[in-house]
Amino acid sequence: MGEFQRTLAAKAASQMTRRGFLIAMTAAGATFGFPAIGRAGMDPAADDGAPVTATGNRFEPSLWYWIDADGTVNVNIIRAEMGQHVGTAIARILADELGANWDDVRITHVDTDAKWGFMVTGGSWSVWQSWPVYRQAGAAGRIALIEAAAGEWGIDPSECEARDGMVRAGDRSISFGELVANGLERSFTEEELKELPLKPLSELTMVGKDVQQLDIATKTTGEAIYGLDAEIDGMVYGAPILPPTRYGCTVTNLDDSEAKSVKGYQQAVVIEDPSGTAPGWVVVIGDTLFAARQAADAIKVEWSTGPSVDVSEEDILNHARDLIDAGEVGSILHTEDHETAPALDAAAELFEAEYTTSTVLHFQMEPTNATAFRNADGIWEVHSGNQWQSLTLPVLAKAVGVGENEVILRSYMLGGGFGRRLNGDYNVPALLASKALDGKPVKLVLSREQDARFDSPRSASVQKLRMAFDNEGAVTAMEHHAAAGWPTQILAPSFMPEGANGEPYDPFAIDGADHWYSVGAHKVRAISNDLANDTFRPGWLRSVGPGWTFWAVESFMDEAARKLGKDPVQFRLDHLKAEGLNAGSAPYAVGGADRQANVLSRVAEMSGYGKTELPEGTAIGIATTFGQSRSMPTWIGGAVKLSVDREDGTVKVDKIWLAVDCGIVVDPDGARAQCEGAALWGLSMALHEGTRFDNGAVADVNLDTYSPLRLEDVPELEIEFVDSQEAPVGLGEPATTVIAPAVANAIEEAVGVRMRSLPITPDALLNALAG
Repeated sequence: MGEFQRTLAAKAASQMTRRGFLIAMTAAGATFGFPAIGRAGMDPAADDGAPVTATGNRFEPSLWYWIDADGTVNVNIIRAEMGQHVGTAIARILADELGANWDDVRITHVDTDAKWGFMVTGGSWSVWQSWPVYRQAGAAGRIALIEAAAGEWGIDPSECEARDGMVRAGDRSISFGELVANGLERSFTEEELKELPLKPLSELTMVGKDVQQLDIATKTTGEAIYGLDAEIDGMVYGAPILPPTRYGCTVTNLDDSEAKSVKGYQQAVVIEDPSGTAPGWVVVIGDTLFAARQAADAIKVEWSTGPSVDVSEEDILNHARDLIDAGEVGSILHTEDHETAPALDAAAELFEAEYTTSTVLHFQMEPTNATAFRNADGIWEVHSGNQWQSLTLPVLAKAVGVGENEVILRSYMLGGGFGRRLNGDYNVPALLASKALDGKPVKLVLSREQDARFDSPRSASVQKLRMAFDNEGAVTAMEHHAAAGWPTQILAPSFMPEGANGEPYDPFAIDGADHWYSVGAHKVRAISNDLANDTFRPGWLRSVGPGWTFWAVESFMDEAARKLGKDPVQFRLDHLKAEGLNAGSAPYAVGGADRQANVLSRVAEMSGYGKTELPEGTAIGIATTFGQSRSMPTWIGGAVKLSVDREDGTVKVDKIWLAVDCGIVVDPDGARAQCEGAALWGLSMALHEGTRFDNGAVADVNLDTYSPLRLEDVPELEIEFVDSQEAPVGLGEPATTVIAPAVANAIEEAVGVRMRSLPITPDALLNALAG
């Protein structure tokens, strides 16, 4: 496990004992952040403070849930809901271990009270991190309930079982609700908690089975509450005016004389931001959003600008190349042997290639927004959809100059996240606008174009790979040099681990380059593109670094195989050896390279690779990845069948196959949906998505020029999950990473040209075909 992942695991583990899993009877009354039962949609405003039980008794086996005298099991969720049904996946882990009746289970998406600990939804971590935490929480309640029932019956607890919301022993039974109403007192020491027996996997009845998603009802009826739906009494609306570039701009003049004729216009606020998040912003205040936007269009603002105003996409890419060519700039990752120089010097032949990717935008359906105010207790509240509350909260506190305990971030459902809302920057100008109005509620909403301009995009990248061969064509060394903007360096530098040369690196800009192939000496160098970092705020976008590192690795492995005259699939299998570091380790990477070889072989069989006669210009391409990282690999084998039109350069993808080994599949329907969505976004970025920087800003700010995959271009998908009893890992992102290299590999097989830049546009393909 890498240092970054060890840090996160430690944070997750600390949550399990934050309140010592105190098992005691508690009375209903003051509870924090619980919406009314049945409102499973993220709606912090739904809590009216009224008791939710008939008797008032509530049993709280751990921080993560309570059971009331009606038998309701309410599971507290710190993860953000953005369409992936994360609450259902996590609640079923706890409910299964507890022995609850699924019809009695509810979920509450909580706010940023310090008691919840580390709150983030990203990296495909939610189920991976929640699996041990919520199973132990469920076990604590199960044991306490069984002991309580056994005590009432005067029998040994071993004679009892908890199932379907009841404790049973022979012909006797008692419900969880009855036991809670009778009162419970039970506590465990931390040592006892560590030894709590978990159910054998064979006894789990909900994990791996289809159950009703707990948030379906409110989503289908329109009751679910998103950030755009936030309503606070007395609020006004804010429409921003953005500066020319992300950084380096200061307002020098503001003329609102024409805006004063707009009905509903109140004032324009020049944002003074101590956090450095929104320099040069102006927020226009209006009675309505329409009024605020109309006034904003009438206001004239002048800025002084910084050096990034002249930066272009080519500048960013060329600077990346210069950094790669600058020798030992950057961080060297920990591999088994990163001293490649001897093998390279002695090589009979060297193979080198460069791969690039363009800037990619999020374009989530719900534009960023936030509502902020100071409540009656003097606490600043910010209401919005957010993926990384623990990262955003300190920034908000710094912006208004108060302690973190004086700010609460209340999380709503997200109308799309995909990593954009890991960076909670859009909350800051709303909060500062409210501060300028003495704490009055301000609802700030960015337009689609402003959302694109203020996006934290996936950085453009340049990668140079090199492989050494001996006289017999055996691989003796491999190097991978990657330069891009680093989101973690800019937004969460304390989470960057140290490389083998003592230099820190962003795992979200290099994970995947440290692959599981045995290639002799293996050097991976991660380089931060400072020009990118200074021009925009690099962000985490679904799959982040593996979206470009695997593009290079799996394209390069295919090219290397062809150079040697070998079958690309067999070449990969020959180098997927479960030896040394590639043997894998418990608990999340058991089996190592063998499991990746298995999904590769399986997807080749599923797709008929090498066995199917195809028309001219049509081919199947193969790739295999292990997103998100070596410490929590989800093994993916991917195959793409496509055809190339030589006349207009278009690529038509007919079918995608995926073989997926994610350990235990907790939520089958959710798992399939995650893989489908990830694969289609991978296809979108392979063939369509990409923008460029012109004059320090993105050129494409709406979907008329930035064109993701369209419904008519969605291919058939066939997905197979490996039956596994290993610990579950992530599924939100891995399938994104395998598609682009499989597409490029299929294109070369179909028409004999190698594409090394994303996206693969018709013009680029025609140029390649023209030679």
